[in-house]
Amino acid sequence: MSDETIKSIPSNRLQFFPVMMFAVIMGLGGLTLVYERAHEVLGLSSLFYLVLKSITTVIFIFVVLTYIIKLFMYLDEVKKEFSHPIRINFFAAISISFLLMSAIYKNSIDISNILFYFGLFLHLFFTLNTLKYWINNNLEMKHSNPAWFIPIVGNLIVPVVGANHLDSMYLMFFFSIGIFFWIIMLSIILNRIIFHNQFAPKFMPTLFILIAPPSVGLIAYYKMTHSLDFFALILFNLGLFFTFLIFFMYKNFVKIKFFISWWAFTFPMATIALASILMYELTNKDIYEFFSYFFSLILTMIVLVVAYNTIVHMFKKEICIME
Repeated sequence: MSDETIKSIPSNRLQFFPVMMFAVIMGLGGLTLVYERAHEVLGLSSLFYLVLKSITTVIFIFVVLTYIIKLFMYLDEVKKEFSHPIRINFFAAISISFLLMSAIYKNSIDISNILFYFGLFLHLFFTLNTLKYWINNNLEMKHSNPAWFIPIVGNLIVPVVGANHLDSMYLMFFFSIGIFFWIIMLSIILNRIIFHNQFAPKFMPTLFILIAPPSVGLIAYYKMTHSLDFFALILFNLGLFFTFLIFFMYKNFVKIKFFISWWAFTFPMATIALASILMYELTNKDIYEFFSYFFSLILTMIVLVVAYNTIVHMFKKEICIME
């Protein structure tokens, strides 16, 4: 990267460039994949998908290169994030971003392979490291939040993306990890939500992550088994229930001050939209067609609102600052 590019990012703001920025890639990547599937199944114009693909690619490259620069220039800051009880979970967003980009470029085999295998091994490392951190440190209940699902959900994304890269026998390894720890994490998070203090406002959007594990789980399960059986329907209906629950709690979100964590709204909504499109493709039932359009529309509106607020706060220099 040129000196001019490096200088375009003020050093003090580069120092506080958060790993949570990779949630932006997750959100945009999810939106891109939704519009691709909407083109394939619902007959929507491919123009939307192609434009989103270009935007997501540019932002992906920018975020990756920026964080690499931070890694070299402010290694201690990266180490602080990597040992932070909450931010450590967001490192899995890096590997998930690579997996999503692999799915977006599935028609370019060489590019897709590189992105997939890099994301695969990186995510396995982040999963093992996060679990090691949880085991070796005395965490408090206040540290638990739905962001803990991010390393778990990534294991379910591997079979979704990897169907074109690996045999289902190997993909089942990651699917097993994701399903097992999803149930455990759900119990921990519900315990925190019901019996302990409420989340800080900046982490309220992460409640949307509750939608992702069953929704992604359905897609992963179908990719491996090509079966829409009883278990698959349970996964979809759980994703649907958590989506309705979040909608029912809308007052918890409408007055929250903007944080970069708002991007946590986006990817889970993409997963339920993708799951609904898959259900419509397999059953051709009107209710799933309705859900496909409805959740895709809601996702689009959320991404537009969050992207607008992100841009506004960037110009106000209220992003990448010390917290």
